[in-house]
Formats: sequence, C-alpha cells, structure tokens
Amino acid sequence: MSANNDVSITHQLPEYKWSNEETAAYEAAVEAVNGAVGAYSALIAAEEKKSEPDPGRIGKAREAQSRLARDRERLRSADAQQIADARAHYAAPLSVSLG
Repeated sequence: MSANNDVSITHQLPEYKWSNEETAAYEAAVEAVNGAVGAYSALIAAEEKKSEPDPGRIGKAREAQSRLARDRERLRSADAQQIADARAHYAAPLSVSLG
C-alpha cells in the first residue's frame, strides 16, 4: 500500500484479460527459459566440483545465465508470437558448448 494515498499499485495498472491459453503459454515460456538457466547451473556445479575447475567455462555459463534472465524479463504476455518463439527456442534440448 502506498503511504501517499493507501491505494495499491495494482489499481493503477491497465486492465488486461488473459485467456487460459495465453496464461498457460506465457508460463510455459517462462519455465522453458528457467529450464535453460537450470542447465547452466548444473554445468557450473559440475565444473566447480572438479579438482581443477575452469574459471573460463564457469564465467561463460554465468554470462549465459544472465543473457537468459534478460530474455525472460523481455517476455511480454500479450505478444503471442514472442511467447511461441520463446517456447520453441528454449524448450528444445539445450546443447551447451563453452569451449
């Protein structure tokens, strides 16, 4: 609640009606990106467990995670094509090659 007028910020947002399909598609796109972030987390953990971890591989994986986080933040629930593209791209099996 705002200290100035005791009105929630959500009351200031424009109304948007989502269909169940739009909601599910958006959530699936977010989860697909999250899955890719998780794959890089696993790669980082595996690298860190090595007797001689490669800081370059870890750094590249962290950069990829940051890039994915930015992609996730750019998703717009009302952009059906963007959501479909993200789902197709990030739901595909992740092939990680960091050199």
